[in-house]
Amino acid sequence: MKSQKLFIKTYGCQANINDSEILANQFEKKGHRIVDSEDKADVIFINSCTVKNKTQSKILSYIQKYFNNKKIIIGGCLIKTNNLKKQFPKIKILNTINLKRLNQNLIRKDKNISIIQISQGCLNECAYCATRIAKGKLKSYPINKIKKEFEKAIDDNCKIIYLTSQDNGCWGFDIGTNLAELLEELISLKGRCVRGNHGLPSGDYKIRIGMINPWHMLKFLDKLIKIYESEKIIKFLHIPIQSGSNKVLKEMKRTGKVEDFILIAEKFRKAFPRTKYKDSTIATDIIVGYPTETEEDFDKTLELIKKVKPEVLNISAFSSRPKTQAKNLKPLPSEIIKSRSKKLNELYLSYRKSL
Repeated sequence: MKSQKLFIKTYGCQANINDSEILANQFEKKGHRIVDSEDKADVIFINSCTVKNKTQSKILSYIQKYFNNKKIIIGGCLIKTNNLKKQFPKIKILNTINLKRLNQNLIRKDKNISIIQISQGCLNECAYCATRIAKGKLKSYPINKIKKEFEKAIDDNCKIIYLTSQDNGCWGFDIGTNLAELLEELISLKGRCVRGNHGLPSGDYKIRIGMINPWHMLKFLDKLIKIYESEKIIKFLHIPIQSGSNKVLKEMKRTGKVEDFILIAEKFRKAFPRTKYKDSTIATDIIVGYPTETEEDFDKTLELIKKVKPEVLNISAFSSRPKTQAKNLKPLPSEIIKSRSKKLNELYLSYRKSL
């Protein structure tokens, strides 16, 4: 591909944003110029996401909008679950799943934020998840490479360092360690002193830890809470539960139970009450309208949210994704899903204002 003006459009998670930062540098090294809008571009690179039908629809509409007058290249997770060539024969596919992600030159989206991916894939087999199909089984990145990337972020004077992956909770299980041990190593680092003789003062940065599936966290819960006491760690805990019904969790092939989630939330709240830690936040995710979800199951979800009152509640209507086990399940009527989503959102808004 000759030197061209290239625009990068990113969908999805922090990991995708980081992939785009790495790819932006690689494109520039090949002689292309990164531009800030589609209008200025000869080529559009789309870093795609396959989590939801809603996101897929946005991506397909975006391609349709520019397909006739721009060269389109697409990477990311969607290329693993959808045959995009069938709908858009001229589209170019770039496999980014096995991109080298640590210790790479990059162009940061925000110079104050470093996104560090600590693993690829996961150990879960959730029946509804297409990301697992796209990214495969867990491959934890070595701690020495993560530490090197972390030191680089400190030396680049990043104020917030995100640790992200498909599931931070299982990082290290395939190499004989865990997230708590990784964090213990990272919070002791002070950079490589490349800016001068004294390096950066301890505490100039904050670590924000991404999603942890609750059942994995139980294996190192007490140690993790102890590490969270560090002033370097933002008191943010993202533990997706997806349903308040153990029956539905089992049908989703989620390994844990509602009781696991409650235990973790209670221990975290006891250790980091909002009266003392203003940034203390529990975030969780709920899938509303899973095909096997009954009214009784949904009521249990409402009861759980009333009990825990997570500061952040990500509500998603169930969407059937290609190649997943849940794809063949008969969906609930859309009016039921909309009604339940509305009830859950109203519950969330009813207590959120008072936090």
